Amino acid sequence: MQEPTKITDTSTSSGTQIDVSVETGGAITSTSANAQFDEIKEKVVVVLSELPGYISSFFGSYQKPIITVVLILAGLVSLKVLFAVIDALNDVPLLSPTFELIGMGYTAWFVYRYLLKASTRQELVQEFNSYKEQITGD
Repeated sequence: MQEPTKITDTSTSSGTQIDVSVETGGAITSTSANAQFDEIKEKVVVVLSELPGYISSFFGSYQKPIITVVLILAGLVSLKVLFAVIDALNDVPLLSPTFELIGMGYTAWFVYRYLLKASTRQELVQEFNSYKEQITGD
């Protein structure tokens, strides 16, 4: 350990002498503390070096459930954004009633086009079945 450094200042207005002692600190070393630190450091290095292998094996084992959860979360976020956009559009004056009129007009056209006559109802059922076959692959 080093000797303390002594500083003397005699430049005060009253002429008094001020003595200040400053000790330089030494490094505290302990062999047991260094050994513990090295042991913990080695364990952390081993875990971090094997982390990519752990992650890839985890993803390989649970790939389908992970993708399913991610798709469900993405769907929920998309619905939340869609509802926020619709709510924002409903706040615009005259836009909400315009959309209601468009919806009523489309409903009236659909009833007239597909539901009034038996032949057009059969056509609608055939189109529905063809779409169902395309989707399910039957």
